[in-house]
Amino acid sequence: MIRFKLGEQLEKKQFRDSRRITLQEVSDATGINRSTLSKILNQRGYSTGTDVLDRLCTYFGCPVADLVEHLPD
Repeated sequence: MIRFKLGEQLEKKQFRDSRRITLQEVSDATGINRSTLSKILNQRGYSTGTDVLDRLCTYFGCPVADLVEHLPD
């Protein structure tokens, strides 16, 4: 199973920027629908495309491995 680490990236960015970052702010900056971000964050097993991963990597300034991990079934 693929697990998204969006929550961890949000926490790291909030710490670096010393402020709260909302999903709406991420949505506005990346062009990713807020409901898609919410599903990535909260819905186990949610599937998304590489374009979304690319935009999130750009926004957080991280490699894809910092956003997703593979967990054995």
